[in-house]
Amino acid sequence: MPRIIGVDIPGKKRIEYALRYIYGVGPAKALEIIKKAKVSREIKADDLTDENIAAITSLLQNDMIVEGDLRRSVAGDIRRLQSIHSYRGTRHRRGLPCRGQRTKTNARTRKGKKSTVGAIRDKTQRRLAASN
Repeated sequence: MPRIIGVDIPGKKRIEYALRYIYGVGPAKALEIIKKAKVSREIKADDLTDENIAAITSLLQNDMIVEGDLRRSVAGDIRRLQSIHSYRGTRHRRGLPCRGQRTKTNARTRKGKKSTVGAIRDKTQRRLAASN
């Protein structure tokens, strides 16, 4: 398991797929990194030489924003939206979808597990709820 920028990438996978384990590197960026570092697409991550790892690491550190810096940047953007009380910031604060999706049904990923609100009609269920 080679370590690139503090991330253990899976050694048994081809390098173009293994690089995607780094936050901020997707399919297109992974291919771009491979081309610039002059590494074969077919090579497995375990078979990388120290020179290849050094070339990939320098490319990621100098040319791209990845991992911790990118996470801080995204968190700062969300904090800014919340501080100016924009619609998107309000949605982030409430944990609801920000990009116009419906919430009457679906949106369970953002809203969390469904919790029923209202009166409990069955007496035995009401006793159970009161004891909790």
